[in-house]
Amino acid sequence: MVIKVTAGLDAPERCNQAFTVAAAALASGVPVSLWLTGEASWFGLPGRAKEFSLPEAVPLTDLLDAVLAGGRVTVCTQCAARRSITPGDLIDGVRIAGAPTFVEEALAEGAQALVY
Repeated sequence: MVIKVTAGLDAPERCNQAFTVAAAALASGVPVSLWLTGEASWFGLPGRAKEFSLPEAVPLTDLLDAVLAGGRVTVCTQCAARRSITPGDLIDGVRIAGAPTFVEEALAEGAQALVY
């Protein structure tokens, strides 16, 4: 499953839903690639997920940790550049990659892509 989250603190419910679905898919044994784009790009940096709060939701740090432990997390190349985020800024295990990689993952045999 390839999940692209385009929202961050600007749309907390949509953001949290993407992370929740990613963690639930992993818990169900589904391979997951979570793409952080737009304002969600900030969650690829240490400590940023701790700033996120949504009532009645699992803490974003827990969801991100679950995805990092069992899946792949990617920050969009252009989104990172617009925010001056470099590979050295990222949480261990998070990578920067661009549209060709997203397309390759989304079109892989058996893949399901979701965008939040």
